Amino acid sequence: MSRLSASRQTRRACGKSVPSTGPAGGYWTLVRRAKSLINSTLPKRSLPLRFFGARSVPRQACRRGAGGDNIVRDVGAHGDSAVAKKSKAKFDPEAFLAKADGGVMISKYRKGQVVFAQGEPADSVFYIREGRVKIAVVSEQGKEAIVAFLKAGDFIGEGCLTGRPRRVSTARAVEDSVVSRVDKATMVRILRDEQKFSERFTAHLLARTLRVEEDLVDQLFNSSEKRLARALLLLANFGKEGKHEPVIAKVSQETLADMIGTTRSRVSHFMNKFRELGYIHYNGDLEVHSSLLDAVLHEKPQLKISK
Repeated sequence: MSRLSASRQTRRACGKSVPSTGPAGGYWTLVRRAKSLINSTLPKRSLPLRFFGARSVPRQACRRGAGGDNIVRDVGAHGDSAVAKKSKAKFDPEAFLAKADGGVMISKYRKGQVVFAQGEPADSVFYIREGRVKIAVVSEQGKEAIVAFLKAGDFIGEGCLTGRPRRVSTARAVEDSVVSRVDKATMVRILRDEQKFSERFTAHLLARTLRVEEDLVDQLFNSSEKRLARALLLLANFGKEGKHEPVIAKVSQETLADMIGTTRSRVSHFMNKFRELGYIHYNGDLEVHSSLLDAVLHEKPQLKISK
């Protein structure tokens, strides 16, 4: 019997695992010690689900929890991703202002009631929750010029944030409306601290700036007929986000004339023409059809004034 065989028999008889001698035995001893060291230092974790095979485990996703444990969650019948992507909810300024900590007051205005008047102290910003509001400027001679018609979701009176001490226009409810009044100091604080609200307010200002530029170009280059068509489309909310409103609350021809800078007789002439062409329908309320938008965009001959 060789010396190596005797050594093996001695270890088996004693029932102990004695390290082997020689180069090969020293290698495996280091391997066992290394495994023991790894197992003792690393935290014990369950195996990832992929090691169990696709058939033995249902289609599930494994995500890492806050404490480092593996949490199993169903994916669904259509194989959604492991980590569900949360859709960003659209920011609602109305709900946000309703929960604001002071400085916000909600008021109701009847049709024709003034929200703020020209010449009053500019100490607050208003947010239209429901209804429509007309912005107008009155000259020293008493002539009124309509600047804009604003609807639910728009801000008015934001000029106070620029340091303007007095209102330069008058805001009047065109229909029964609900408006939130935000104190200037509260508005400044919200814009500084709430990023989503600040982004929404900035988007409003940019949209208003573009609208003013478009109105200026409209006044300079378009005919009275085309200006009237554009005004009707804007009142019906065509070309804007959200669903358009083909039926407009009753708007007088005097108001439309002030909006586009022409006389009431011209507005009456064009309104009758639009009705004959089937672009609008009015019998109390005013209904604007999408065909008017097509006519304006393509500049059909029947929209041009024959001289």
